[in-house]
Amino acid sequence: MTLQNPPLPHPPLDWDRLAAGLDRHGVATTGIPLLDAQTCAALAALYDAPPDDGASPFRSRVVMARHGFGQGEYRYFAYPLPAIVQALRTALYPPLAAIAGRWAAAAGSPQRWPATHAEYLAQCHAAGQTRPTPLLLRYGEGDYNCLHQDLYGEMVFPLQAVILLSDPARDFTGGELVLTEQRPRMQSRAEVVPLQQGEAAIFPVHHRPVQGRPVKGRRGTYRVTMRHGVSRLRSGSRHTLGIIFHDAG
Repeated sequence: MTLQNPPLPHPPLDWDRLAAGLDRHGVATTGIPLLDAQTCAALAALYDAPPDDGASPFRSRVVMARHGFGQGEYRYFAYPLPAIVQALRTALYPPLAAIAGRWAAAAGSPQRWPATHAEYLAQCHAAGQTRPTPLLLRYGEGDYNCLHQDLYGEMVFPLQAVILLSDPARDFTGGELVLTEQRPRMQSRAEVVPLQQGEAAIFPVHHRPVQGRPVKGRRGTYRVTMRHGVSRLRSGSRHTLGIIFHDAG
């Protein structure tokens, strides 16, 4: 199975629905697979595949337990990215940049993002963030990922995506994507996000604006802090593709 000439999602994604879900819940799922089962399997197989002509597709490997991140491991892709990973990063960025710009305006921030991912990466690289951040994650029975934020430097794109490569009906149980939302002067809210194979979830990297009134606060827009992780895998194995749009320093 080749990962060249990747297909684009069909039918096209409903970005109005996705934007509304992000506004209401802080997470939105595509509702349809972005990748078919064969492409998911081919991507997952890269994790343990021997380097092609001596060149590994990855730049580093992280064992979570060594750093207190949880249990399981992940590998960051090297440049050049696999074609399908590059295509997803390029295609998802423009509508997410529009959402990020609207969120910034709602929060009273002047920050905006370029229209294309190539332009944004040029800004990251000029700031010294040149290492690619898309990654493959692998979990086995008993593994989990602690709540965290994917911050790698001063340049942070506010939204990211994760695509489930394994089949939850066949390959594993447990291992749900979990997000928490820390609201000012309120208890944190949790969201569990089920996904089908090839489907993507989109969520904030670290913050999002919320319309309303915090406890003992004035009505208007306020900022909440977001974190994400993965609950304990009860059986089987689970592979996930993470699409982060800023590069690392």
